[in-house]
Amino acid sequence: MRGIKLGLGAIDALCERLDRPERAVPSILVAGTNGKGSTAATLASIAEAAGKRCGLYTSPHLESVTERVRIGPQDVLAEDLDRALSEVFRAADHAPAIPVTYFEAVTAAAFVLFRAARLDAAVVEVGLGGRLDATNVVPASLSIVTSIDFDHMAELGSTLTEIAREKAGVFRRDRPVLVRAEEPEARVTLEAAASAAGSRYHDALRELSVLVTGVGIAGTAFDLQTPERRAHLETPLPGAHQAWNAALAVRAAELVPEIFGVLPPDAAARGLSAVRWPGRLERVPLPGGRSVLLDGCHNPEGARAVARFLDDSGLTGRATLVFGAMADKDVEGIAAILFPKFAEVILVAAAPPRGAAPEELDRRVGRLARRVRLEPDAARVLEGLAAADDAAESPPIIVAGSLYLVGEARSSLHAMDGSGFRAGGEAKGHP
Repeated sequence: MRGIKLGLGAIDALCERLDRPERAVPSILVAGTNGKGSTAATLASIAEAAGKRCGLYTSPHLESVTERVRIGPQDVLAEDLDRALSEVFRAADHAPAIPVTYFEAVTAAAFVLFRAARLDAAVVEVGLGGRLDATNVVPASLSIVTSIDFDHMAELGSTLTEIAREKAGVFRRDRPVLVRAEEPEARVTLEAAASAAGSRYHDALRELSVLVTGVGIAGTAFDLQTPERRAHLETPLPGAHQAWNAALAVRAAELVPEIFGVLPPDAAARGLSAVRWPGRLERVPLPGGRSVLLDGCHNPEGARAVARFLDDSGLTGRATLVFGAMADKDVEGIAAILFPKFAEVILVAAAPPRGAAPEELDRRVGRLARRVRLEPDAARVLEGLAAADDAAESPPIIVAGSLYLVGEARSSLHAMDGSGFRAGGEAKGHP
């Protein structure tokens, strides 16, 4: 199977052969440069709290491909995903064969699993862009755009206008769209695209009031006002940006009463408290007592979210950063935002051969750190930091820069004490 291949031709033909599983369950599409996974996971959790059986499809995974598909709150079983993939491959291999990518195959398998489970709803995170992403084959009841910023510019365009147009490809005629875009250029483009598509446009910055009241490694508290409710809410996902992601999820549930009905007053609070979204400032305790926060920030917007979290939680200038990134990412832009916030930056390799070597990272951005050192991999770093005499009293370690690195770090933490994670991927000690 090939790598990235934008376009709906193959997935549409494949779904036709599978008797249109993507149409069997009412779906919500979640696109955006950042925040789409957190928003999707929170919305699915709210649906469960509201008494709906909900599926969740996200990408990429951190350690196991089964993380990409949830039925209710649980990751799909490996044997069930294998069966669904076998059905997909049989359909693709039937003459004339349909060449499909890894992402297209897993996406189609998710649709097959959702149909078999007879779900009330499915929340589907868009993989890349929107217009030409394989997930865009679903007839979405609601489309969400969580943010617009620079990323994947080779595929999506070099301006915010071009990127916004690609994200707006998930809009549907006569259906609501919920948009949060800070930059006026992107907001204008998205509103115009919604008008052209005949969609019902909802601007989150106009409709929602979000006041963050507390940020720490245990989570985020905020006051929310929507056109339908006022509430004080808490999410276990750390960072002020997670308040907005949660707010989008709550508003999204309000916009599709045909799926959620009238949202019970406590469903939002219960859904937020139960949300699980690994690898986004996810807290994991090291055996020696020090905390590790794992975050897959791989673009400047993600870096700004982590930097603000450090400021809000009083960790600026105190914490240690373990950093690795793909060589083709905006390493300079990410490092300029993150590195000055840390007492020490440790550069490591991530996912060779695409990952930049520590020496390359040092050459490109090492000068931006207060103190920098190079190590071959994150596992060795975490083992050393866990063994330090003052580990329990030391500020947390943040592993960031690439989701591939986060996945590697999670696997290493598993191996260090053999019990660092509960079933389903939630870290022990996470609130």
